[in-house]
Amino acid sequence: MSDYVWWKHGVFYQIYPRSFMDSNGDGIGDLQGIIDRMDYLVDLGVDAIWISPFYESPMKDFGYDISNHKAIHPLFGDMETLDRLIISAHERRLRVVLDYVPNHTSDQHPWFLEARSSREHSKREWFLWKDPHPQGGPPNNWESFFGGSAWEWDKANQQYYLHLFLKEQPDVNWRNPDLASAMLDIMHFWLKKGVDGLRVDAVIACLKHPDFPDNPIHDNHPFTQIGLSQEPKYTVDQPDLHDLLREFRHVSDQYEDRVLLGETGLFDWESLMRYYGQALDEFQIPFNFQLMFTPWNVQAMQQKITEYYAHLPQGAMPNFVLGNHDAPRVATRFGHQNHRSVGMLLLTLYGIPTLYYGDELGMENGIIPPDQIQDPWALNKPEAGMGRDPMRTPMQWDASSHAGFTSANATPWLPVAVNYKECNVDIQRKDPQSTLHFYKKLLHLRRTSPALHRGNLNFLKGLPENILGYARLWEAQHWLVLINFGEDSCLLNLPEVEGDGKVLLSSHSRDETSVSLKNIELEPHESLLLEIGASFTEDH
Repeated sequence: MSDYVWWKHGVFYQIYPRSFMDSNGDGIGDLQGIIDRMDYLVDLGVDAIWISPFYESPMKDFGYDISNHKAIHPLFGDMETLDRLIISAHERRLRVVLDYVPNHTSDQHPWFLEARSSREHSKREWFLWKDPHPQGGPPNNWESFFGGSAWEWDKANQQYYLHLFLKEQPDVNWRNPDLASAMLDIMHFWLKKGVDGLRVDAVIACLKHPDFPDNPIHDNHPFTQIGLSQEPKYTVDQPDLHDLLREFRHVSDQYEDRVLLGETGLFDWESLMRYYGQALDEFQIPFNFQLMFTPWNVQAMQQKITEYYAHLPQGAMPNFVLGNHDAPRVATRFGHQNHRSVGMLLLTLYGIPTLYYGDELGMENGIIPPDQIQDPWALNKPEAGMGRDPMRTPMQWDASSHAGFTSANATPWLPVAVNYKECNVDIQRKDPQSTLHFYKKLLHLRRTSPALHRGNLNFLKGLPENILGYARLWEAQHWLVLINFGEDSCLLNLPEVEGDGKVLLSSHSRDETSVSLKNIELEPHESLLLEIGASFTEDH
C-alpha cells in the first residue's frame, strides 16, 4: 500500500523488562531475556515492542529514576546486548520503542550532584530550587504524586528542590536552555541508535507555571483518584508545554519513519487532543487512557468511544490503551469472564492498540505479601491503594518453578502469580481454545484485514442494553463485532443486514461456521467477529 505507515496500522506490545524473562538467573528480567523470547512475539503477531526503562539507575522507582540516560543498568545487560536486541527485532520485522523520561532524573545523576554541590554551580538552574516560604516550610503547597510535599529540603544549600514523584527524582528545569539542549541530545542518541520510536514518560509534567502559585484544593478532581488532594493546575499541562513538544517532534522527524508516543494521563478530551498539535506536529500517538477508567458496560464504553472519535483532530490517528504497568490488569479490572472480550474490543476498534505483556494469556493481578512490596507508591501511600506490584508480576511461561521466568534456584524480584501452573504460555500454546490462540487469531485477522486496521467504524443501533455492536468497513470487506457485556445469553435480530454471517472468531467455543443475522445467540460474556455481506447500511 503506497500510503502504509507502520505505526498507524500496527499493534504495540509493552514489555516491563524486569518481569518478562530472566536469562541469567538473578531473578530480574533482562534484555537478553527479551531476545530469547523474540520468536514468541513474532508468533503472537504484534508489530512493535515498547520496552520500559532499563537505563542506569539506583532503582528507587525501578528505572524511572535515571542516573545516566545513555547507559544501561548492568541488571539488564549492556549496550552490545541492546544493539543485538534491535538487530534481532528488525530481522523479524518487529519495531522497537524505548522509554524517554524527560521530567526528572535520579538524585544520583551527575547533573543533580553538580547542581547540589553549590548555589553558584553552572548546572544549578538545571533543576528547580526555591527558598522557603516567607512563613517557613515549602515554597508552595504542591504535592508529589507519590505522597507528601513535592519539595525536599536540602540542608547544605538551605533551599528546597522540586520533585513531583519521589524525592530521589528531582524535576529538571526545561526553561533552562542548556538543560533543554542536553535532554534533546538524549533523544538524538537513541534515535541514532536505530530505535523506531520513543514513548515519552509523564510528559504533562515537564513544564510548571513559572510563578509557582499554590494549586487549588479540590476534593473531586480526577487526580484525587490517585491520591492527590488538589487540582494540579500549575504543575501539569501548562500552555507553553506544546512549544516544547514541537521541539520533541522536530528531533524525531529528523529520522526516517519514527514515532513519538506520549503518556498524557489527561481526563478531558480537549486537553488530550492538543497533544496531537494544531498542525499534527506534536505526538503521533498521545495515549488515550479513558477506557481504562470506564466501567465495563455498554453505555459507558460506547459513550467514551464515540466522544473520543468526535473530538479527534482531522487527520489524527486514534489509539486505545486498556492495560499497562501502572493499572490493574484487564482480567482483574474488568473481570476474568470478560478478558477475551476486552481483547476483542481493543483489537477491533478503529485505532492503534497497545497490549500489555501477559494480557494475551489472561494474566491477573498477583498477590504481593506485605513484606515483599517493592513499589514506592505503595510503600509511601498505602492508604491510596495504588500499589503497582500486582500488575508487574513475572510473565508466566510454563508450569515449572517460577513459571519459567527465571531459574529454579533464583528468587524472582516479585512473586509469580499463584495461578501460573494453569495459566501460562506452554499450556495455552497446546490448547487451540486458549486465550493465547484467541489473541493470535485476532492479531492475524487484524494485520491481514484492512477492515480492521484501517476501515470505518459504525455502531449498530437498537441492540439489547447489554450488547455492543459495530461494523468495520473497508471497500468490499464488511465485518461485524458483537460483544455481550451481560451475565445472560441474548438472542439478536439485526435488521440492518441480510443473510448469514461467516464466523471469523468467537471468545467462546463455536462449532458453526456461519450464523443467521436474524437469529444470533450470544452466550454470556461472549464476543463474536463476523464477516457479513455488503448490504450493511452505513447511515448509523
